[in-house]
Amino acid sequence: MSYFGTIYADTELPHRARAVYTYLRDRSGVAGSCWPGINTIAADLHLSRSTVKRALNELTAKGYLQKESRFRPNGSSTSNLYTVH
Repeated sequence: MSYFGTIYADTELPHRARAVYTYLRDRSGVAGSCWPGINTIAADLHLSRSTVKRALNELTAKGYLQKESRFRPNGSSTSNLYTVH
């Protein structure tokens, strides 16, 4: 089954999570990884930051997405690394 079939078959997954998943899937490379910032995702999808964060948490909890924090050499945080499954 394609990933579209999988996420649309999950009736408990809100439409915001489907939109964010499709966005990340579209931007991921062969390994399924991408690292857009929350502000970028929100602006591109015309969603609020809190809606994007909620969708990312839902996708992570359901196992559709793995989120890994990333840090700069000076210790400050940068955008997360997302791997879509």
